[in-house]
Amino acid sequence: MGFGSYDESEQGKQDVDTDEDGAVNVHEHDHDGDVSVEGDADTDELVGRLAEMKDGDEE
Repeated sequence: MGFGSYDESEQGKQDVDTDEDGAVNVHEHDHDGDVSVEGDADTDELVGRLAEMKDGDEE
């Protein structure tokens, strides 16, 4: 069969031995909380500062 083809008969029964104790726990470092940003700069001021930084990189 060509690349990318799929035939269920080729899949058969696949038994996989897994080590549950050695598995990665993806929820080990989950955190619940809030994010807040402190600052008094408005959007226009921040965009202006970004433009200044970009102009500084081109020099």
